[in-house]
Amino acid sequence: MERLDRVRLTRRDMLRLTAGGAGMFMLTASGLAVSSGVGASAGGGSLYIEAFPTSPLILRPFNEALPVPTAMAPIPKAVVDGWESPPGPDNQDFVKGAAPHTHQLWPGTAPVADFALPLVYQIKLEVAGHDFTSSPVQPIDSDGRDVSPPGTGNSRPRMLPQSTIYGFNGTFPGPMINFEYTKPALVRFENHLDVDNGLPRQDFGAPNFAFLTHLHNGHTAAESDGNPGQAYVRFNPLGRTAERAAYEPGEHVDNLYLGYPAGGDDREIQSFFWFHDHVHGHTSDNVYKGMVGMMPLYDPKIDRGDETDTSGLRLPGVRTDNSDGSFDVEYDVPLVFYDTALDDGVTPHKDAHTGHGETRPEWWGRTYFRHLPNHGFVGDIFTVNGKAFPVLEVKRRKYRLRFLNASIARVYQFELMRSDRGYKAARDLGYTGDELQGQYRVPDGEQCMKFVQIACDGGLLPEPVVRDSFELWPAKRREFVVDFTTYMDGTPTRKNDELYIVDVMKMTTGRLWDSQDSKYKVPVLKIVIGDDAPDNSLVPAKLRETPDVPADALAAARDRSIPTFELERGGSKADAEFEWLIDGIAFDPSHPAISAKRDSESYWRIANGGGGWVHPLHIHQEEHHVIARNGVPAPDRRHPDDTAKEDVVALDPSEDVVIFRRFRTFVGTYVAHCHNLNHEDHAMMFAWQILP
Repeated sequence: MERLDRVRLTRRDMLRLTAGGAGMFMLTASGLAVSSGVGASAGGGSLYIEAFPTSPLILRPFNEALPVPTAMAPIPKAVVDGWESPPGPDNQDFVKGAAPHTHQLWPGTAPVADFALPLVYQIKLEVAGHDFTSSPVQPIDSDGRDVSPPGTGNSRPRMLPQSTIYGFNGTFPGPMINFEYTKPALVRFENHLDVDNGLPRQDFGAPNFAFLTHLHNGHTAAESDGNPGQAYVRFNPLGRTAERAAYEPGEHVDNLYLGYPAGGDDREIQSFFWFHDHVHGHTSDNVYKGMVGMMPLYDPKIDRGDETDTSGLRLPGVRTDNSDGSFDVEYDVPLVFYDTALDDGVTPHKDAHTGHGETRPEWWGRTYFRHLPNHGFVGDIFTVNGKAFPVLEVKRRKYRLRFLNASIARVYQFELMRSDRGYKAARDLGYTGDELQGQYRVPDGEQCMKFVQIACDGGLLPEPVVRDSFELWPAKRREFVVDFTTYMDGTPTRKNDELYIVDVMKMTTGRLWDSQDSKYKVPVLKIVIGDDAPDNSLVPAKLRETPDVPADALAAARDRSIPTFELERGGSKADAEFEWLIDGIAFDPSHPAISAKRDSESYWRIANGGGGWVHPLHIHQEEHHVIARNGVPAPDRRHPDDTAKEDVVALDPSEDVVIFRRFRTFVGTYVAHCHNLNHEDHAMMFAWQILP
């Protein structure tokens, strides 16, 4: 039965199979069950095969250092001034056959009249190779047994080939820009994805090699936001729609990030962004292909990354200013979580965009992706900063850890654990099938430390929150201070002590987490205690003032007349592949679902239409306050950080959430969408606009 559960068919698949009388299933060499009726289909059509490979087992986990990024350097002004087309207020992008767009707000004009000209960064979208591990691997099937990859004739361990990525500057994750408010940054994103690197591109990624970079979730002008709604405004007059409504090879865009908080209100300053692709219909595969970058944010008044600054909060961080205008902050570590699957060479490829049910033995060990899985894509290897099972050595002091979930659909729940007996391969513990996800377990793992949460999506919390564990949904960020000098029972740590960040949320499909399983303890990152180090950091009892919320907010939340957006599954006449809708409508960038006046405010109700799915709904442009969940005032026990603002509404099955929003500074078209990126691409998204 386990094997039959490994294939999932769409409603249309089942109808077609029934009509054709195909009731037989065949087992692939990997142990996956694939419908012979679907697998034999020669056409793409609207059918897809819901079968996933079992990735080879990484034999030497926790034997590779965690890559800790350093700040990217800006381009010297003399170099920028010599560019053929330097950035400027009237030169926002280069699109073939079109005049450049303009920036609607440029430093030197109100309300940013006293801001300096931006630091300029150059990021090239490039094809490159990536290694998820330097460890040898053992090919296995879905029962955990050693197998021979096709064409090899042996089941011996071997090294993985490089996977092909489309990366920011050809890396995964991409470069990190340390950003400080009031000091604008302009990033020129250039498309070089037409240049091959000698590796197979495989069968996913935007077919026209396009990109559309979104800074998630910057308070950003529409033309720099990188969203499919504004892209329609930009490219539709040129006859470019769908994935062509984006920047193709040879084109570039200058995204301007002003560092101006919404409304000029310092209480709106945020603390951790990331940037990722947003091409319409291909966001999931472009992000999975590697288009992920980081942007930690700093507040020059109270949170500049300097724990010795007595005028600030003194959160963990030792700042070094560089002569090029960038700066690095030690003891402040971003952690990007991402799950992947690797091809076994025998699992068929077929979805709405690629494949006809064929297998790809030549792609063994490279990344495997399905653009339209029934539940949402989840992988079985978990990575941190692009590496599987890395090791972070820490000093005996406090650290600031910034967590980002860059996975397509997976929700994590993390704890800090110790283990006396260490990690064991899941297959050696008798697990098979989907239970092999994560590859390793720490059977005797026990919580050993607590997290002190200081920030969420929308920046610093009003007050710190002590947590035993926390959930991390797709696109969400959460920040914590962890004191590596002392365990939670009061005993001191010692040099060479080992502990793990452990995922305790089993989620074998992208639909919803599984039933709670006390034995599901997947070690994702190993932490080794090192030497003592000076520590001048603090965790203050008060972090910042909360942005204003109207006094009558709770009464407004109970008003059924406020705008409501319901996320649901269904069919659409617009496209047979559109299975994910909002208010029964597939994404249509030509018809914004709602308009708001600049400098206005509104309540929105976001509802999960049921069906046993979870949906992380992301709303662009400006963060929101959660007012109530299912009519109960926020925050609640499960969501203690609802005290702050955020940009992703985490919707449990059938949940109803009321949020409060403001619309400031900019005008233009934005979007809201599910950040289960398979849902977004098919087409759980709506456009909305801010008018003068």
